[in-house]
Amino acid sequence: MTLRYPQALLLLCALAVLPPAIAGEGIKLDTPVGGWRSGAPGGEGESFSQTVNYPASSVNTPQGQANTARISGQIKGTPKDSNEPGKLIINGVTLPLKLDPQGRFDRPFSFPNGSNSIEVRSPDGQQRHRTQFLNTSGGATPAKLRVLLTWDSDGTDLDLHLVTPDGAHIWYGDRVVPNGAALDVDVTTGYGPEIIAMPAPIKGQYLVYVNYYGGGYRSDEDGEQHAAQALTTAQITVITEEGTPSEKMETFVVPMRTAGELMLVKSFSYP
Repeated sequence: MTLRYPQALLLLCALAVLPPAIAGEGIKLDTPVGGWRSGAPGGEGESFSQTVNYPASSVNTPQGQANTARISGQIKGTPKDSNEPGKLIINGVTLPLKLDPQGRFDRPFSFPNGSNSIEVRSPDGQQRHRTQFLNTSGGATPAKLRVLLTWDSDGTDLDLHLVTPDGAHIWYGDRVVPNGAALDVDVTTGYGPEIIAMPAPIKGQYLVYVNYYGGGYRSDEDGEQHAAQALTTAQITVITEEGTPSEKMETFVVPMRTAGELMLVKSFSYP
């Protein structure tokens, strides 16, 4: 969807007066901030590749990650002995939000072009903070197909795989393929997200696989590692024509029972 100048100006004004908090003042959101910004995934300072290290590190975002590709802040007053994640809602997709013992969070995310809505909620749901911004890509082609993976356990690594109609296989071992599909985000430290995007999807059948790579550990407030549950539930969201009147979104969940498991979780046709 292309905005003409008067429409864009009206949208910017609306974003500027949007109240940052819709309930409670115990959540501080450092990035992203509301308003209008320029920044395309893959730009300077945006790095999504992470090193696998078990027991998994509590670090969420690669060092030096650009603010245009991160969600960071703090939920104040969270119990230090709680391992419950917060909740992150991005453009209508609900994701778990990993917190450190002080309630801080810092997650990488590849934001789509256009209007983005970000809401952070405390683990008990009593505190909420929302912001909205317009992201312009500086001429980059927006993705017409995005597949997002998150899961509900800390200290674990699930990997997203996508096989396209021409036989290309996108995963952390081959992040960018000739047809334009790419793994934008690969999180190895629990909860996700992992994101595969494709600017010009090929017509035909797509296969989505999830691999339970490993892990099963969590950190306490002293940094000590403890075994976590083996079972983790994966949530996969498929979005087509994102940010347009034809946008479609489908979310489903599958249980992943043990490290090493590889599962075909979804097949779909485009368009």
